[in-house]
Amino acid sequence: MTAVTAAPTQEFVFLSEVFPLSIVQSNLGCYEVMPEIDQETGNRLSFHLSRKLEDATVVWHERQLWVLTPNQRPQPALSRCQAVLSATQQNIPDLCDQPLQLQGDDARNATPTVLSKLAFQILRIKQPFKPILITSIAGLAVNRKVKFWAETIEFQAEIRPAVTIAIHTEIAFSGSLADFYASNVTQGNPEDVLIGLPVQDFDMGSSGSIVRLIGTMQEHRDRLLKLAAGGITRHAIQTAPDDQIVVAIQFGKGKKLFHYPLSALRPSITTETAGQFGFDYGQFLRLTKIPHAERQRLLTTFKAQALEVLLKYGFEIGRSLNSLEHPDLFWQPNTPLDQTPLLFGQGVTGVRGRILHGLSTGGVYNRHPNFHPGIIRIAALKLCDGSVNAFLEAVQQRLRRYGFESEIIDRKPLSIVNLSAAEARAALEKSVNKLITVPVDIVLTFLPQSDREADDDDGGSLYHLVYSLLLRRNIASQVIYDDTLTQVEHGQILNQVVPGVLAKLGNLPFILAEPLEIADYFIGLDISRSPKVRLAGTLNACASVRLYGKQGEFIRYVLEDALLEGEEIPQRLLERLLPATLEDKTVLIYRDGRFCGQEVPHLLERARAIRARFILVECRKSGIPRLYNLSQKTLVAPLQGLALRLSSREAVLVTTQVSERVGLARPLRLTVHEAGEPAPIEQVVETTLKLTLLHHGALKAPRLPLPIYGADRVAGLRLQGIYPSSLLEGDRQFWL
Repeated sequence: MTAVTAAPTQEFVFLSEVFPLSIVQSNLGCYEVMPEIDQETGNRLSFHLSRKLEDATVVWHERQLWVLTPNQRPQPALSRCQAVLSATQQNIPDLCDQPLQLQGDDARNATPTVLSKLAFQILRIKQPFKPILITSIAGLAVNRKVKFWAETIEFQAEIRPAVTIAIHTEIAFSGSLADFYASNVTQGNPEDVLIGLPVQDFDMGSSGSIVRLIGTMQEHRDRLLKLAAGGITRHAIQTAPDDQIVVAIQFGKGKKLFHYPLSALRPSITTETAGQFGFDYGQFLRLTKIPHAERQRLLTTFKAQALEVLLKYGFEIGRSLNSLEHPDLFWQPNTPLDQTPLLFGQGVTGVRGRILHGLSTGGVYNRHPNFHPGIIRIAALKLCDGSVNAFLEAVQQRLRRYGFESEIIDRKPLSIVNLSAAEARAALEKSVNKLITVPVDIVLTFLPQSDREADDDDGGSLYHLVYSLLLRRNIASQVIYDDTLTQVEHGQILNQVVPGVLAKLGNLPFILAEPLEIADYFIGLDISRSPKVRLAGTLNACASVRLYGKQGEFIRYVLEDALLEGEEIPQRLLERLLPATLEDKTVLIYRDGRFCGQEVPHLLERARAIRARFILVECRKSGIPRLYNLSQKTLVAPLQGLALRLSSREAVLVTTQVSERVGLARPLRLTVHEAGEPAPIEQVVETTLKLTLLHHGALKAPRLPLPIYGADRVAGLRLQGIYPSSLLEGDRQFWL
C-alpha cells in the first residue's frame, strides 16, 4: 500500500481496534491429536478442555492442541491431559466417533496464530468484560458490550499475534426464553412460537437460532447435565421444571446442534424480531449509536479489563495499531473518491462527485438498443392519497435532460382504503394485469407509507407483490412511497431515481474513465441462505453472477434457478457461470464471504480448463475491526477510502462515509486467497474502492463493490420466486 505520511503536523492520526500482543514468558505445552479431527470438532474439544483443566487454556490448530497455563502454575502432564480428554469424550460421545490420543510435541513452534487464538480463548473463558447498562425500558435492557476475536498482523516483515477489541450495543430481552414463552404460548402451538427464533445463551452470549424442539426436561435432564459446560446453563438444567421444553440450537453456520432448556436462553432482539416482543425497534436505534468520546473511553476500559486477565498468562497488550507508529500499514487513495474520473456519453468525462452534471452534459455512456432512439413508455399506478401528476411531469423533464423521450401510457389510481391486506393484494394484481395490456417499459408505483411496515418475508407487502408481478413479465418497476413525495423535494427524488430507472431499462449511465489494470473482467459469487423449517441447515439459492469489464462496465448477469443445499457453490454451476469465453483472460472473482468447501479447487480446475487466470478475493462484512481518525486526541469517524494493511494478502477497507448522527462506517475485510493468482493487496484495495463508485441506483456509493452489491437481494428474491421468468441471463440491472 501507498504509505500515509504520519508526520507530527498531520491533521489526522489513523487508529484501529487491533491491539498487538506480546508474550514475554509462556508456560506452553503442545500435543498432536491422533487420529486427525476437523476444525469444528477441534474447536469444541479445546473449549471443553479449557473448562476442565483447572486454569489452563486450550486451543486447537492444525492437528495440535496447545495448552497454556498461568506462569505461577505448572504445565499439566501429558497423562493428565490425556485423562481429561478421555473423560470428556466419554461424557460427550459426539465429539469424535473414536478415542483420541495425545502425543507430546515441541511447544517452541507456536505460531502467532496459535498465540492469538490462546489470548482469545482466555478472554472467552474468563469473560473479564462487564456489560455497561445504558437504559432499561419496558422489559428491554440496552447494554454496551465487547466483541473480540483473534487477529494476526504483519509489520516489519514479521507476523505478530493480535486481538481485536470492538464496542457494540446490544438490545436484550430482560428475562429468559422461558419467560417469553410462558406469555406467548397461548398465541399458538410451541413450534409456531419458537422455531426460527434467534436466541443467545446466558453463559457465553453466543447467538444462534432455534431449529427444532426435542422434548422436555424430564426426558433429557440427566443427559444435559453431563454436557453442560457453563455454570448458568448447569443451574438452569438443575432447576428447570420437568415440563420445560428443550430446544436444539444452531450457532452460526456450524453443523452441530446444541440442546438447551428454555431458561438457559434469552431471545435476541433484532429489527426482524422486535415486533414479536411488542417493541418498536426504531425507538431504540438512537440508543445503539455510541458517541465517539464514549467509544474512546470504553476502548480504554475494556482494554484494561482484558490486560488484567492476560497478564497472568504472560501476555502484554500493546497500543492499538496507529499511523504514528506504523505509517506503512495505513493507506488512503491519492485522488479523493469524489474526484475519480467517470466517462459519460459522447465522450464526456466527469467526476464521481458530479454525476448529474455528467449525465446532463453527455447523456448515458451506452444506450440500450431498445431506446436507440426509442421512447420510454411509462405507466403509473397510484395506491396512495394525493396527486402524482406534477411528479410524473418532472420525471419526463429529467429524462429529456438526459437525452430520452418518454410517454405516460396510463395513469391508474387504486383505492385500498377499508380493504383487508388480502383484498388489497388481490386488487393490486387485477390493476397490474389491466395496466400492462398496452406494452410498457416501466411502471412507477406510488405506495402508502403503511406498506413499509408490512411483512416482506411472506410476500405480504404490496411492494414485493408489484415487484414480483412486473419482474415476472420482464417489466421494470420503480416504487416511491407517499411520505417521500410529500417530505422530499421532487428534484432530490429524481436525482436518486432517474439514473436507476435508466439502468433498469438496460442503459449504462457511466463507467470509469480509466481502466482497472488488475484484471480483464470482474465477477461476483454469492450464496443467499434461507432457513429450513424445523430442520438443521439451510436451503440456499445461488445469487446472480454478474460480469463487469475493465472500466467497471456491466456486461451480463446469469441467474441460477436451481436451489442448493449447503454453503458451497457446486462445480457444475461454477462451470456454467464462468464461460469459456474468459479464455486467456485474468478474472478477479469476489466471493461474498469466505470460499466454502471445494469451491477454490473447482475454480482453479475451471481456470486451467479454459486457460484463464483467477484472482480469488474474499469480501467479508462481519468480524472486522473498525478504523478511526484521531484529531486532537479525540476519535472521529474515518474518511472514506481509509485502509489498514493486515498482511500482504489482507486488508481492512472503509468504503462508505456516514454522518456522525448515523454512527461509524462498517469496513470490509478483503483477503486474496493464496491458492489463486497473486495480486498486490494495495491494488485489490484500490480496485474495490473504484468498483463501489459505479452504482447506478443511487448517488451514494454502496458499501460493497458492484460485482457482489445486491447479490443477497437478488438471491433473496429468487427464494421468493421473484425473478425474470424467461430471462435467466440478461443485460439489465433489474435488482437496482
